[in-house]
Amino acid sequence: MSEAQRLTVYYDGGCPLCRREIGFYRRQPGADGVDWVNLVEADSRSLGDDLDFDAAMARFHVRRPGGRLASGALGFALLWQQLPRFRVLGRVAALPGVVHVLELGYRVVLRVRSLWRKPDAPCRVPR
Repeated sequence: MSEAQRLTVYYDGGCPLCRREIGFYRRQPGADGVDWVNLVEADSRSLGDDLDFDAAMARFHVRRPGGRLASGALGFALLWQQLPRFRVLGRVAALPGVVHVLELGYRVVLRVRSLWRKPDAPCRVPR
């Protein structure tokens, strides 16, 4: 599968919660079809022209096959759709009413995420 046909996941490798969650997803069947970008180790070229480091660190982002970005709850729904064990959950989560409710919950997690991050590398949480 070419890079343009793969989902790319951008994650905060300095956040223990994020690392643990992404580690879980990376061990799932189908994860080898996803490109995983640890933002702590990434350079600007790996983000593309339409995603800057601060925006990527502030929210979970995925790049869809074809290049379009999605973030937050929709990003998780797209990731889940790539993993066979989570595919049904991903389809349900992407439904318009469902994704909006999940997004509200995700925004709560963003607010407390900085409490879990390493003190020497603070989370960049949107204000």
